[in-house]
Amino acid sequence: MKCSVEETTTLAARALRTAGASRAMAQATAQALVQAEMEGFSGHGLARVALYCEHLRRGRADGKARPKLVKKKGATCLVDAAGGLAYPAAAIAAKEAIRRAKRYGIAFAGVTNSHHFGAAAFHLAPVAREGLVGLAFTNSPSAINAWGGKKAFFGTNPIAAVFPRKGADPIVVDLSLTEVARGKIMLFARQERPIPLGWAVDKDGNPTTDPKAALTGSLSAIGGMKGTMLALIVEVLCVALTGAAFSFENDSYFEPGNKPRIGHAILAIDPDALAGAGSYFSRLEVMISRMLADGGVRLPGARRQQTAARAREQGIEISEALLGELRTLAGKA
Repeated sequence: MKCSVEETTTLAARALRTAGASRAMAQATAQALVQAEMEGFSGHGLARVALYCEHLRRGRADGKARPKLVKKKGATCLVDAAGGLAYPAAAIAAKEAIRRAKRYGIAFAGVTNSHHFGAAAFHLAPVAREGLVGLAFTNSPSAINAWGGKKAFFGTNPIAAVFPRKGADPIVVDLSLTEVARGKIMLFARQERPIPLGWAVDKDGNPTTDPKAALTGSLSAIGGMKGTMLALIVEVLCVALTGAAFSFENDSYFEPGNKPRIGHAILAIDPDALAGAGSYFSRLEVMISRMLADGGVRLPGARRQQTAARAREQGIEISEALLGELRTLAGKA
């Protein structure tokens, strides 16, 4: 059924508030989850509300946490999420990255002691609006086995990038380093549907079609060894540099466990600091026009932007079961 953006945002925020989140944390989180839903990324959308509420109630996330800037040096800074949900801390990191990139040409903002990052590209939207190139990274609880191993070790460790354009929506790249996002497997588990072979192995390293076994096993990395090497790079950027917990030190989000101490990183680059903004925008359009000259090519991010625009006008399509869950969590059943 169709629900307005305003209704779903209000329900999600109220559910999070009921579970213990502060008003600011609940609102920031609800907006991010609804945006993911609008863009067609249901695995990072409203289906996450119940999980976040459970973590808030069980103390795996601190609903009263106040993220703050704890260290700064030139073009770099570190934000402590203080154990709360990720979105308020990530917003501070993005704001600081923008400010420092405009001053120094480039900026790196790290986040430590955080929680699930959601759709990584969401955090880069303000970077693109300021005409800056943005990159975002995060680690997560173990999901990918180290190359040659059987046990989950690295997280899904998503990478996102935004490339602003003049008079057009930015190019948006957002990808998990697994064959499929963990959120999608979570949806299959909720729907009690088998997953295709090749997506994951169970805890003993055996290929599986059981989504629940996949969530406690290991997901297949994109590109085999190359994907695991990318996961290692993200792990170092988000953890070794920020003081957060490695993926193997964070328990699964989907089972009882410890308090996550996830790390994120946001990188912002001012095109004017290099060949110049004019050169950047003109050269980017040369690439885009050549790409689109090949029939059938779709620019990265175009589908999510079109889907979001349609959702703003027509509402968000969600199941009656999910809507009922949201209303119950919000105390409106």
